[in-house]
Amino acid sequence: MRLTTNLTKPISKKLLVAILIITFGAEILLYLTRYSSMASTLYDAVMVSSFFIGWKLYPRLENGETNRKSPRQHMLQFTGAFLIFFLGSTVINVYSSLTFTDFNEDYDHYVQTYTESQSFEKEDKSNSAVHEIPVTSFFEKVDTVSSDIYTDSLAGLEEVWRLAYMILLLVIFRKVFPRRWENGSRDIFLLAALFITSILFGIDHTLDTEQPWAIRLGAIVTFANMGFLFGVILLWTRNLWLTVIAHALYDITATLSWYYIEYAVEYFTLGVLILHIYLLTLEKLTQKRSMQEKMTVPAGPL
Repeated sequence: MRLTTNLTKPISKKLLVAILIITFGAEILLYLTRYSSMASTLYDAVMVSSFFIGWKLYPRLENGETNRKSPRQHMLQFTGAFLIFFLGSTVINVYSSLTFTDFNEDYDHYVQTYTESQSFEKEDKSNSAVHEIPVTSFFEKVDTVSSDIYTDSLAGLEEVWRLAYMILLLVIFRKVFPRRWENGSRDIFLLAALFITSILFGIDHTLDTEQPWAIRLGAIVTFANMGFLFGVILLWTRNLWLTVIAHALYDITATLSWYYIEYAVEYFTLGVLILHIYLLTLEKLTQKRSMQEKMTVPAGPL
């Protein structure tokens, strides 16, 4: 209830316009990217600008406790969130592969085609430039990888888009259902906003390409479930930037796994798991030591 109150605090006109740009404006540009490279460039610009808008919005998620978390506790929360998403996304991918075969085959074909095109480009360059300068070759490889990493990093900022949409939806719910809002049914509205933004997240992953309905439906369901997981993590951690980083890192490792380093997601997740266990052990020891110190403090005079 306190969270919904914070999210629906008064919004300035400038911030409202900015929110509308990174929500409805971004969706229009995303749709137009199937026809125009200029729209794609503008969409990237909107995603970059959403960082600054997120900086204005993220304090609305705070509940007064986040400021008292230590860096280790923040890192522990991040590793826990990433592990939760990895496990959840694995279940979703298995479900989608069994339920939406057309979408699964289309997605596998896309990954294979992209991988083959990358291999062909590398082979073609190696044959046509036998005496190529090593420095030039190095930067060509860097450009190829960094282009994908840049795109995946921007994808993490979709969580700013989600938070902005949640704020807009909650404001609408408060205006349309004032009695229910005042009676304290605000958690229901927050869950509704989470559900709606998850559906939109799934739909948005089909806007930039024209696909048959069978493939599009599989994409919507799969990515809506992924979006729901990120939304739950956002509300659980109440930390926008933690969710943005978790989203971006997952997308980056997934891209590396598909095109460059096999099992990159699994290797990275294993490292996160080891780090999580280490941090959790330290946190438990610190709490135990703190409790012992409190028990050994001598009582004052009566």
